Amino acid sequence: MTFELLAQDPKTNARAGILHTDHGDIMTPIFMPVGTCGSVKAVSQTQLKEDVKAQIILGNTYHLYLRPGREVLQAAGGLHRFINWDRPILTDSGGFQVFSLSKCRKMKEEGVTFQSHIDGSRHLFTPENVVDTQRIIGSDIMMQLDECTPGTADFRYAKESLELTMRWLDRGYKHYKETEPLYGHHQSYFPIVQGCVYPELRRRSAEYVVEKDCEGYAIGGLAVGEPAEKMYEMIEVVNEILPQNKPRYLMGVGTPQNLLEAIERGVDMFDCVMPTRDGRNARLYTKHGRLNFRNLKWAKDFSPIEADGAAEVDRMYSKAYLRHLFMADELLALEIASIHNLSFYLWLVGEARKHIIAGDYSEWKRQILSDMEGK
Repeated sequence: MTFELLAQDPKTNARAGILHTDHGDIMTPIFMPVGTCGSVKAVSQTQLKEDVKAQIILGNTYHLYLRPGREVLQAAGGLHRFINWDRPILTDSGGFQVFSLSKCRKMKEEGVTFQSHIDGSRHLFTPENVVDTQRIIGSDIMMQLDECTPGTADFRYAKESLELTMRWLDRGYKHYKETEPLYGHHQSYFPIVQGCVYPELRRRSAEYVVEKDCEGYAIGGLAVGEPAEKMYEMIEVVNEILPQNKPRYLMGVGTPQNLLEAIERGVDMFDCVMPTRDGRNARLYTKHGRLNFRNLKWAKDFSPIEADGAAEVDRMYSKAYLRHLFMADELLALEIASIHNLSFYLWLVGEARKHIIAGDYSEWKRQILSDMEGK
């Protein structure tokens, strides 16, 4: 995998590039729809390609390990074939579940033992076996096993957690170098920068991962309870150290504003469940702010969902019809809203890319944020 840096905005650290993978090129900055279990909720693979214009999607190692399981995935020839997706895939290692499933896991030096949320069975995830699982999944980009600390963690805990993540990186990267892909395409391994909200820990982590000279780097442990200003500060600290010629992936972030602020600070790749989760709950992101389609105000509004929206569904259906679908608990509502929100996110990062190349990103960002805030 190679990263080609094409342009940088003259007034900010915003970058535009191309990430070349064996399953196709990815134009950065990019948003990646989340398909945790091999499916982006309420959106088919055809819709992801034709309507959303997704260039890469995510799978989750923890969830795919539990079901359908490694045996099924290997028999299918990997996740690409199993779900009929011929574009790139990135997989998380299960590190976020260390945070989100803290009540049903035990962590030690060897790794993390999870109690399955499906049947209560126990499973040990180690830096080495999550590499093996991601080899079986066949993702184009695989992540190291790490601990995602809460944004409110104290310094001592954050330091001990970071040191464990660093030791896990050593073990995981060694195993990655000693193993081979199973399906004939290259797989990259991204280390993850941790350190909570403490600049000295973030610097230490960034310097440590850079020593591995990997094909890309992730920034984890943000948008997990800390103020947005702290998140932006940590991104700035880390990106002063991460190399210019490698992609930077901010994990699990976030709102449209979060994306634009992080792009300004030099981030290239994003993922978040927010657009599909909010879509399923009748909340749609538009160029003029977020709209709740359960509100009575839309009941007789027969104008398009968004006349100049990025997806065909925006012009096909009226606000009144979409509200009706939600109020009637029709499944079509989830599909329309999810396609809309994902298309909006992809449109947003695509517009950001255009303005980075044009050299007026900061001016455009100021205007689009003002429009979305209704000012």
